[in-house]
Amino acid sequence: MISDNSVIKDIFKDLDFNDSEIKIIESVFKKLSIEKGTKLLNAGDLADRQYYILKGCLRAYHVDTHGKEHTVQFGIKDWWISDYTAFFSNEKAIMNIEAIQNSIIYSISKEGKDELYTKIPKIDKFFRIKLEKAFATFQKRILANLAQSAKERYIDFITTYPNIENSVKNYHIASYLGITTESLSRIRKDLSK
Repeated sequence: MISDNSVIKDIFKDLDFNDSEIKIIESVFKKLSIEKGTKLLNAGDLADRQYYILKGCLRAYHVDTHGKEHTVQFGIKDWWISDYTAFFSNEKAIMNIEAIQNSIIYSISKEGKDELYTKIPKIDKFFRIKLEKAFATFQKRILANLAQSAKERYIDFITTYPNIENSVKNYHIASYLGITTESLSRIRKDLSK
């Protein structure tokens, strides 16, 4: 349960709620303080929750059949993270989600979101807009992976995540970019010249 509605204002920017709406919102969100290394989701689990990041950093990643990790998303302050393929299709997770920094998050179940959509229609629009932006971002990332050099992808990364590069392990960044840690080192060295 959310203990003060300033957090509701952080999550639902520019939306106003009456007291009964605030009570509904408070009833469906669960605040969690998690330590670095905590796994919120494992591949094969039921992915029935989304997470809003109030503080810290999380990552969603897939482990292929060879045991190699592929980071799909970093989640930082004011971002949402989940295994969306599983979340929207009611299938088992194909992703893992872990905290890579100590974090404070708010968790909401699929049923909780559906309740908000029904009881507070403006939240339906809020999440639709967030989903549209996220879809566009993922599509841009796919195109970048197809068309950009590793150096260009790295520059995009540090532009998108300017405050976390020093807090994220090099192999997480390399995994996100689809390169080796050695290639990442070469790119950084080249850019520092």
